[in-house]
Amino acid sequence: MAEFGVVTRALLAIARDGVDDRGLAMRICRACVDGLGVDGAAISLLTASVGRQTLAATDETADLLEDLQFTLNEGPCMQAARTGHPVSVADLQHSSEVAHWPMFAAAVIERSPVRAVFALPLQWGAVNLGVVDLYRREPGALNDEQWRDAITTADTAALLMLGLRTEPDEGQGDWLDPTVAHRAEIHQAAGMVSVQLDISTAEALARMRAHAFVHNRLLIQVAHDIVARRLVFTQDME
Repeated sequence: MAEFGVVTRALLAIARDGVDDRGLAMRICRACVDGLGVDGAAISLLTASVGRQTLAATDETADLLEDLQFTLNEGPCMQAARTGHPVSVADLQHSSEVAHWPMFAAAVIERSPVRAVFALPLQWGAVNLGVVDLYRREPGALNDEQWRDAITTADTAALLMLGLRTEPDEGQGDWLDPTVAHRAEIHQAAGMVSVQLDISTAEALARMRAHAFVHNRLLIQVAHDIVARRLVFTQDME
């Protein structure tokens, strides 16, 4: 059996006593940054669903990548969640892979220094928890050893998250709580739009995403305006 990589060993050594979901997710992200030669990492849960949440992000750039993917409903993270397969793009400016999510790729190049992205599904058996997102500021793939470690890391992270959520006396399960990572306002806004247009919450969220894209805004910014009643959706809106 091959020896575990440096990040996988770091995760196996994590003591989960007293740590909550967000604390565990941040430890996983920082272990990835320290051991995989990447500049930032983030973890999202329920990634391909309406209830998608960003649980942890190591820095503002990682958080921006999550917001852009959530706003545009496309990107490596969404692809990994929907297919269950890891995504590796060594150069956002010279890769055919970005044809799957052109709006996201263009926005990243325009708004950030990121030039390489990697997304690894947090999957254990039939359970798809979410995705680990990694980025580099310089183009370049993970080498073979790093890639193997990243894949095993994602499996280990999924098991850690499942273990934390299924152990006794762990409360209500924070990773399913829509207040994680300040996303409650998005869900509140989607509920308001649902009432305004008499449509489902999922369709309301799609309308909000479309509005955000047309006006070059993040979904969270649109949600702020809806909740503050500065923006009201009507049937004749573009």
